[in-house]
Formats: sequence, structure tokens, C-alpha cells
Amino acid sequence: MSPKELFAPGVAPAPDFIPLIVPEIRGKEWEYVKECLDTNWVSSVGSYVERFERMVAERAGSKYAVATVNGTAALHIALMLAGVEADDEVLVSSLTFIAPANAIRYVGAWPVFIDAEPEYWQIDPAGIKDFLEKECQWDGQKLRNRRSGRRVKAILPVHILGHPADLDPILSIAAKYSLPVVEDATEGLGARYRDKSIGGVGHAGCFSFNGNKIITTGGGGMLVTNNAEWAARAKYLTTQAKDDPIEYVHNAVGYNYRLTNVLAAMGCAQMEQLDAFVEAKRQIAKRYQAGLAGLPGIRLPEEATWASSTFWMYTVLIDETESRTDSRELLRHLAASKIQARPLWQPIHRSRAHNASASPSCPTSEALHRQALSLPCSVGLTSSDQGRVIEALTDALDKKSGAAGTR
Repeated sequence: MSPKELFAPGVAPAPDFIPLIVPEIRGKEWEYVKECLDTNWVSSVGSYVERFERMVAERAGSKYAVATVNGTAALHIALMLAGVEADDEVLVSSLTFIAPANAIRYVGAWPVFIDAEPEYWQIDPAGIKDFLEKECQWDGQKLRNRRSGRRVKAILPVHILGHPADLDPILSIAAKYSLPVVEDATEGLGARYRDKSIGGVGHAGCFSFNGNKIITTGGGGMLVTNNAEWAARAKYLTTQAKDDPIEYVHNAVGYNYRLTNVLAAMGCAQMEQLDAFVEAKRQIAKRYQAGLAGLPGIRLPEEATWASSTFWMYTVLIDETESRTDSRELLRHLAASKIQARPLWQPIHRSRAHNASASPSCPTSEALHRQALSLPCSVGLTSSDQGRVIEALTDALDKKSGAAGTR
């Protein structure tokens, strides 16, 4: 079975197939969703929406939360709240899913892609500082990119793979130039940065509840903030900007971005299990660390002393020289064993969709993209299935190492 066949939509997997990451439904999801169906509260109004917002806000350490149809919608609204306008620039991670870059373009602004740092693979605070101080001009009120002439308006760090970005130096340089910081925490619910929950550290934070996230509502997202005006504006904009809901008066262009009650009900049930899910993910990471340690040419993910990662997507790096293979060949080897894996995203500065954006070079992001391989890590991954993954990787790497030794 090829990697493309494993990813093919609508194809029933083989009984012994190990998927990359799937939802875990084992709590009160059926009960809460049934209540919505029984009472007809299935649309964007209902008690579960507000309950879900309170639960996520509390977990993020934020005063307010506004539920949205997905994480990208939350990012779009957050950038509007931050005052990002057409022809502004926003600094964002190069190594991430494409959604934050797309959201920047939704408001007519331009992404400036910042490289990853090599230890934890997050956006590099030194790269942010270097760009702002060497490539931009500050007049005391506005910061402008010297090359493009555009106003730099915000910073959008993305916490990838469940590990926090190093926020303190980012917030420090942002404060120097009066730049709002919007956290893309869509992959990091449950992770902590210096004893704070990510998403609630910057001026606003955004979460995703897509089917592969640590908790899911099928689709869905959330914007969190401590700014009362931002929260009220977010709720206004996500509900079609109704100024008079009786007469249907609208004084601004709004969006149909509100999460439905039936999906929020599922989210409430999932939030009740978040701590257990995070612990399961961390145990999966520990088993991989023990089982894969010492294999030739494989580098395991690290956790910073100032961080608590959820290991949302357990990802390793393959050194082509030492291992005598590469991440894509291992991807195919695992697929042949009915094990789904995947590489990291193409760095967005290389994307044709965003090739009009001018950015510094991002060699670390490119190296990580070439070397990275994400392994099965569902919350419900069994020890026996994880053992199969470890065995398949060990077999492939040992064979390559042994073959190299005979030449």
C-alpha cells in the first residue's frame, strides 16, 4: 500500500491499518449531542456554545472566549481585532500549516515568514528580533519594512506539534514596537509555557478542534483574549455584525463564523477529558523515546525546560547521511506495513500560494521539512500498535545500517 492510498478519502482501511491520528470519542459526547437533538437546539444559539467557551477560556487562562466554525476563522477575526489592514505585514512562522498565512491574506495583509529555531522547531525569536531591528524602521509610532515600505502590524507565532514557542522574547520585542501578538495555538491546547497555558499569553489566542486535534468537535475553533472590547467585537463580527437583530440592521461587514450548539456539545464532552488525553499523548511520547532511542540517524523531539508539550503530533527527524535513508523512503516503508505517517508541511515561504511575499531565508524550516516524519500518535493508540510502529522503523533503519556496513 502506497502513502497516497493510505491518505485516499473514502477508502475503508484494512483491519490491521494503523492511522496517523484519529479522534477519541469515549466520554459524554453522545449524551450531550442527543440533548441538542432532543431539544432542537442545534444551530449557533444554545447553552453548550457558552459552556464550551467558558471551559476553553478557563483552560487558556483568559477572561473571554468566542467559538468559531474553525481555527482559521478565529485567526481571521483575531487579525482584524489586532488592527491588521490591507497592505500591512504580519510576521508569522514559516514552518506551519498554511492556515495562518491564508488568514493574513484574508485581511489583505502580507505574511513575512520567519524561520524555525533548530532545538524545538518553533518560530525563532532571534529571527523576529533580527528582522524588526535590521530590516525595519521605527518612527516612534509606526514600524515599516524598509524594503517594501509596508507597515509591520502584528506578530503571529504558531505553536507547532504541541510544543510552545518561546513567547517571552517575542512579547518583549513586540512591546518595544507596540505590536499585538496573536498566538496560533491550534495545535497546542493543553500545552503550557512557563506555567501558563498557551493561547492565553499573547493579546489573543486561537484554537482548532479539527478531527486530528487533541480534542475535536469535528470542526470548530475558538478565539480567546483578556480584552473585553476585542471579545465583544469578535462576537459581533462572527455573527454577521447584527446591530439590530429584529430589524436586521448591519453597520459593518460580518461573517457567518459561529460554532453550532451541537458541535459545542461535543466540545464540552471532549474538554472534560482533556487532561486524560494530554497524559495519554505524553505517555505515547515516552514509549517512542524509549523504543527509538539509539537507532542510527534518528533524532527524537525534545521538550524545553520552560515548556510542557502535549506531543500532539509525535515527529522525528531522519539524518540522511547517518541513517542511509530519508524520511520519504521511511514513509513508504511504513505504508507498506499498513502504518500511516506523514512529512511536515511544505514551508510556506516555498508555497506558490504565497510566493508574492518577501521574507528572510528560512534554512532551518527547509531542513526540518526534508527530514521530519510524523508517526501514529492517536490518543487511543494501543501499546501493541505502537510496538508495531517502533518495530517497523527499527527494522528499516537496521537494514539500511547493516547494508551500509557490508559495502
